[in-house]
Amino acid sequence: MLMIRLSRRGARKQPYYRIVVIEKDRARDGRSVEVVGTYNPRTNPASVLLKSERIAYWTGKGAQLSDRVKKLVDKAAAAAPTAPAPAATAPAAEPEATPAA
Repeated sequence: MLMIRLSRRGARKQPYYRIVVIEKDRARDGRSVEVVGTYNPRTNPASVLLKSERIAYWTGKGAQLSDRVKKLVDKAAAAAPTAPAPAATAPAAEPEATPAA
């Protein structure tokens, strides 16, 4: 079974993660099928770069998301810019006539 999960990179006490498609029973940092994103928790705010099309492809093929990757994908989807709703324009109000004195 395929999993989409984090693979740790970076130096000691400076973690940096790749989001990878990998066989479930392989080692955490073992050979992966494909890298589908990155996650850096050390930036403020944490930076997440996802290849959404590839994640959708692999989940369509039966790959399961790990708990942490599922949270990252959901958060990225919520933060994705959506098309703005068309603003309703109010009719222009005519200036009030002041009584001539």
